Amino acid sequence: MTVLIFEDNLIWSERLRKSVAALGHVPVVLGRIPDEVPKAEAAILNLTHPKLWSPELAARLKQSGIFLIAHAGHKEKAILQSGRAAGVDRIVSNGELTFKLERILSEVSSP
Repeated sequence: MTVLIFEDNLIWSERLRKSVAALGHVPVVLGRIPDEVPKAEAAILNLTHPKLWSPELAARLKQSGIFLIAHAGHKEKAILQSGRAAGVDRIVSNGELTFKLERILSEVSSP
C-alpha cells in the first residue's frame, strides 16, 4: 500500500517514513501540497500544519479514494474536531500515530 505523508518537519517525516516502510508499505513524504495528487491508498495529515492541512486538501484526497488519517496533540480538541468536520476517516493523537500505526493502517483495507 502506498501512504502519502504530508509533513515537512524533519523528525516527524523521518519517523513516519521509516515506520510506514518497516510495516511493508511504500511511504511518499510530501513537504508541500502537490498540484496533482499521487496515487495512494492512504494519507497521513498533520492537522496542526497550516501549509499542509486544509479541509480543501482533505476533500481533494477523498475524491481520489484515499483513506485519510489525521493527527494532532491529544489536548488539541478543536483542531482534532476540524479534521472530523472535514470528513477525515481516522483522527488520532500524535501518541496513537507513533505507537499504534500498524493497527491504524490496517483499517485502510478493512474499515
